[in-house]
Amino acid sequence: MTKHLTYKPGLMIKAYRVLTRLAAPFAPIILAWRTRRGKEERDRRPERYGFASASRPTGFLAWFHAASVGEANAALPVIEAIAAERPEIRLLLTTATVTSARLARTRMPKGVPHQYVPLDNQVFVRRFLRHWRPDLAVLVESEIWPNLVLETKALNIPLLLINGRMSASTFKRWRRRPGLSRPLFSAFDLVLAQNDRLAERFTQLGVSRALDVGNLKADAPPPPTDLPGRRKLAAALAGRTVWLAASTHQGEDEFVMAAHLRMKAARPDLLTLIVPRHPERGPLIAEQLRAQGLKVALRSDAELPETETDIYVADTIGEIGLFYALAPVAFVGGSLVDRGGQNPVEPIKLGAAVLTGPNWHNFRDAYRELLRAGGCKQVRDGPGLADAALRLLEDANARKTMTERAHHTIAAMGGALPRTLAELEHYLPPKTTLKHAS
Repeated sequence: MTKHLTYKPGLMIKAYRVLTRLAAPFAPIILAWRTRRGKEERDRRPERYGFASASRPTGFLAWFHAASVGEANAALPVIEAIAAERPEIRLLLTTATVTSARLARTRMPKGVPHQYVPLDNQVFVRRFLRHWRPDLAVLVESEIWPNLVLETKALNIPLLLINGRMSASTFKRWRRRPGLSRPLFSAFDLVLAQNDRLAERFTQLGVSRALDVGNLKADAPPPPTDLPGRRKLAAALAGRTVWLAASTHQGEDEFVMAAHLRMKAARPDLLTLIVPRHPERGPLIAEQLRAQGLKVALRSDAELPETETDIYVADTIGEIGLFYALAPVAFVGGSLVDRGGQNPVEPIKLGAAVLTGPNWHNFRDAYRELLRAGGCKQVRDGPGLADAALRLLEDANARKTMTERAHHTIAAMGGALPRTLAELEHYLPPKTTLKHAS
């Protein structure tokens, strides 16, 4: 590992650190408000102040931080591979959201603790680092919090960013603030970016070593499908024309409703499945749909769709794979509103034909290749969504052609996982020097 140039914090970072220190008394108010909205777990709020709820395991500890579900899905295959291949390495995963914490609980390897990441305050971050004493810090995708980065680096902990990504607008904002960006990005020992364009952006911001290794999400296994309740759900869907709107964001449910009404005129037996990106929106979505005269069932109420159900809202955690596996056509949300889209790889690996809106910049490489190959279709509004979904539902050959092209495209994009693991190995102890701890 080569030494590289680092930059001292400038005025903007010093001001940020002062402001976050002054804001500390307001943290309980903010966390209480977030708890009421279902965005924090009440009994685990101390972790947000850096107080650990688990003991530090003995031995070399690699700490992974993934902000939300998407980042956790990218990190989990890496964590699982290290746990299997290097059992002497101890692992820790932190996340920031309730949904990602629940995902971690269901998919993390046995014995790997999960914690909520502390709020970006110097005192909270230092408390976290004093307890866990990580030997390696691995952030995922775009988690650049100033206090977290600088306090980690101050302890000479190797700091890596994997599956790194950054939008063009974010890059421009960082470029305009070199006094803020240079000290932060120069703190990273290595950035493993999703493509060469992104690697160049990180280099321009001060990262000494940035490599293009590909997107981990292309290599990630699909979410689990063999879940409790699958038989009952499959039986409830049997005989219906079914399609899925997955990971929908606020503002997209109206498009889905318009598509449903347009499609139902042609297919009276139509059942639309909605899996909101944020499950806590489920009851509100159901209320809005019922106000339009639609018959809605809510999964969080332990309901199953009945013969007369128009729309089934699946507002639960960790079941997205089940719905991708049972729906032949899936619209992937965050793309008809300006949220940058969601991961198309998961539905493709589970056999669904994918539709997307035009806003997919968070997954630019995947969607660009898929659209070029005819492995997915882009739509612009509710009527366009209805027409594309209906055509795929009624034309099995067109659906088969699209899914086959999508599988070939995603397979060609693979390889990021072994490349990432090979680079991480340089920061882990030699295999011959550590004994497996029981």
